[in-house]
Formats: sequence, structure tokens, C-alpha cells
Amino acid sequence: MPVFETPASPASLSAIEAAQAIKAGQLSSENLVLACLEQISRTDPTIHAWAFLDPGAALEQARMLDRHQAMGHSLGRLHGVPVGIKDIIDTADMPTECGSPAFAGFQPTEDAEVVRNLKTAGAVIMGKTVTTEIAFLHPAATRNPHNQDRTPGGSSSGSAAAVAAYQIPLALGTQTNGSVIRPAAFCGVVGYKPTRGTISRAGVLQTSQTLDQIGGFARTVEDTGLLAAVVSGSALGTDRLGASPAIHDLKLAYLDMPFSNRLTEDSKRQFERLLDTLGPSCTRIDAPAFIADLVVVQKVLHEYEINLHLGDVLRSKPGSISRTLKPVLERALQIDQQTYKQSFEAAASADAAFEELFSGYDALITPSTTGPAPPAENGTGDPIFCSVWTVGGLPAITLPLLTSSDGMPLGVQIISAKGSDRHLVSCARSLMSTVI
Repeated sequence: MPVFETPASPASLSAIEAAQAIKAGQLSSENLVLACLEQISRTDPTIHAWAFLDPGAALEQARMLDRHQAMGHSLGRLHGVPVGIKDIIDTADMPTECGSPAFAGFQPTEDAEVVRNLKTAGAVIMGKTVTTEIAFLHPAATRNPHNQDRTPGGSSSGSAAAVAAYQIPLALGTQTNGSVIRPAAFCGVVGYKPTRGTISRAGVLQTSQTLDQIGGFARTVEDTGLLAAVVSGSALGTDRLGASPAIHDLKLAYLDMPFSNRLTEDSKRQFERLLDTLGPSCTRIDAPAFIADLVVVQKVLHEYEINLHLGDVLRSKPGSISRTLKPVLERALQIDQQTYKQSFEAAASADAAFEELFSGYDALITPSTTGPAPPAENGTGDPIFCSVWTVGGLPAITLPLLTSSDGMPLGVQIISAKGSDRHLVSCARSLMSTVI
């Protein structure tokens, strides 16, 4: 059973609704933050979404923003709206401990660029959300708000869970494999990973210089578009959508992935029903051979580079490496330079293959995960439906459109060509309005 109810308070508002109400003088940022803190107090003893939370500091930010608003001075599109920050993203006034004993007590002296952009837009930085150990696979304490016995996914566990439980309307995460799409799908929220390179990673823990990407969580497509636009410095334009196309005007393709045998039988049935709903708007196609190859490429790049960036730091602090991470670092030492170089070149040369794959289609559709969130003791879930798009640096978004037979969320992943973020978000909005 869910460990939360939709609150009858401002905490239930979307980010856009809250920002509009604050701007119109119908709601204060202080009251919004108080409502969010009340929801955190009610639900977080079970969910454990927060690594660091300072209610007093959050309220002081809100009161300062309310004073600005009273003088007719709005700082930006997120004036007074609370946002959670994944605990691998630097904050000058909060610790960044990266879910690892190796970083315990680390206090950055500067904000990450994405945090500075949020503050410039008037956001209230509520605190740091829980991450798995150095944003990898070892589970954290966070639980799925829909069922406390299930994982929220990882590595952006706390961000997805906090948004799903109405603790905050927005949160930042990162993805190196499936760390935005998977937890968003498991927790039943919208998760959006923009085109690689559109959002600065300055001030974010580097686990892979090739694969690391910033993403965000919200309960609406429009909110994820706004969040991405703000943290990108408005480069994406995903906050300026205009009218979305009708679903029958889109050309979509459901991609039968080479590892679709990993889908649960229930998930297969739910996606068959989705395809029936979409009808002729969505064509079913087989994935080209290079898709399976890139899953292997992702693994090599991720393991080699996580050891390159963090291996020495972690090994210098005995007891700081989990049983999940230890064999990964050991395997990484066996990856030779030639294998790494070949994988890097394969990833870099995939653009032409992706361009051909997307030719003639507005977007591709796949499952976000192999099924609903597994039991927490079984780990954070299989990221294989995300790996390829992360390697390609393609924009992807997961929508909470389906439900498993046992009542858990199932995400539908939409992917589009590199750089087509605005079109992707618009397509996602069309799909939401068609299916929901």
C-alpha cells in the first residue's frame, strides 16, 4: 500500500501552479515550504528520501523570497518553489556526501552551476536527497512511496521518492546508466534526461566523463520541461512548448529491444494494451543490431571511468567501499586501454546510426524498466532499457502511464533524436493527454 496520500495542502501543487499562485499573491513561499515540510514530517520516517534537510534554512529562504515578492520583485520562473538536490551535486551551504563514507562531512565551498541557476530563478533549495553510493548500484535506505517493501530505484533514489510522495514538486538527479529514468518509473513520476551537454556538470561528482548527465523529476511533463530549461540557463527551450501536436499527427515507433525477454509477462501485457490505445500512430519495429552492442559499451565505459575518477579516493579510505562496488572496481582494473578505447570510439561513432534509427519518426517508445519496482532487498532494478540512450546522449523522458497488476507504477520511456528536446517534451505531453 502507498505510504502517502495526496495532501490537501499547497504541497500537492505542481511547480508551475505554485509559482503562478505565488506571483499572483494567492500563496506565500513560506506557506508552501511549510506544507512541504509537514508532508516530509508525515512521510519521510518511512520513505527516507533526505540525506540533509534544514527546515529553518529553507523557511528563511522562503521568507526572503516573500519579501522580494512583496516589493514587486520576482527573481524568476521558480520564485518561491522548493527543489530537492541529489547529494552528489555541490551546495555551498549544505554538505555533499555522495552516499559514501569516503565523502562523509564534505562541505563544498561553491554551488554547482545548476544550483546557482536554480537560485537565480528564485527556487528554494530544500535540502539534499539521498543517492546510492557514489551514484552507482549499492542500495540506499530510501523506500518506494507506493510500497515500502520495494526499491525506489537508483541512483537518484531520494529525488524520485520525494517528488512521488508530494514532499517537493521538483528535484534534480543524474544519470550515467538509468539513474533518472528508472527511479522515476518505479516511483510513478515524470523523469527527464535532456540531451547530453545541454546542462553543465560543473560542481557535480564525476563518475564518468563520457556518460554522466543531469536530469530532473516532477509530477507533470510541463514541470520537468521548466526545471530543465532553468538549470540549462534556458538553452533548452523546454519551458516554451506552445500547442502540442495531436497524437494522430505524430509518427511514433515502439522499439522491440533485443533484451525484451527480460520484461515481466505483466509488463508485456500492459504495453500491448498501450499499443492498442495508440493504434496507427505507433508502428512496431525491431531494434537494429547496434543497440545490443551499446549495452556492452556502456558497461565498459562506466566501470573503467568510475575507477579512473574515484578508485584511488575510495581505496584510500578503508571500509568505505560497499560489497556491491568492490567487485566493480576490481573488474575495472582488468579493462585494458585498447578495450576502453574501442568502447569510447563505438560510443562516439554511434551518432550516425542513431540518426538513421530516428529518421522518419518523431520519437521512439520503449519500456522504462523490465517491470515494476522489485523488492528492496533485490537491489535498485535493471537499467538495461536506459543504457543505450545514455551512451548516445539522447533526450529521454519516462511517463507514469501504466500500472502493474499488483498496483505498482510502470513507466513508458520516450526517446528522440539528439538536440530535439523541445519536440520530445511536446510529444510526451501529447502522449500523456491521450493515455491518461
